[in-house]
Amino acid sequence: MGIPFKAVFLDRDGVINELVYHQEQEVIDSPFTENQFRLVKNIPAAIKVLHTANYQIIVISNQPGVAKRQMSLSTFEKITQKMHRQLAAKNAHLDGEYYCFHHADAKLKKYRLDCDCRKPKPGMLLQAAQELNLDLKQSWFIGDNLSDVQAGRAAGCRTILLSKIKCNLCQQMVNRNTAPDFITPEVLQATDIILHNRDI
Repeated sequence: MGIPFKAVFLDRDGVINELVYHQEQEVIDSPFTENQFRLVKNIPAAIKVLHTANYQIIVISNQPGVAKRQMSLSTFEKITQKMHRQLAAKNAHLDGEYYCFHHADAKLKKYRLDCDCRKPKPGMLLQAAQELNLDLKQSWFIGDNLSDVQAGRAAGCRTILLSKIKCNLCQQMVNRNTAPDFITPEVLQATDIILHNRDI
């Protein structure tokens, strides 16, 4: 298979695209419609910088919206297509995508499953590594939730949490015995961290 590639795994919602406030449900969540999808400002630039440094860019994302009947599978696919179009318009692209549609409280029975792919489990990363010939020890996971950090650590990656330091976040890290390698509020700063720490 040749020399394995190094990768940067990205969560989708909150990293690639903006989170959405859904007034009717009173929750901040992923976009439920194509029109709600908006790229995070600097994500195309960050992806291009990482590609220049020879990283594969792979999406690793829990997507229980279909299981919860918040959207149809067709709508999810339209949102995904819009993501590709908007990235391409900025000369950026993804090298792979892995999504988990399962949820323990799924309203659709076929998605009601205690699977190995839903983060914080590392199943999607392990699958990507096998299918795309990736070196997980030379790879990074950038996410905005501790479940991303847990999945990345379980797979052997270094991790970056996109967040501002908050007291409740520190307590959650203690409770879950989960701390990222780095914390930064912005994705281009995360890119800079990767480029300056890749040989650690």
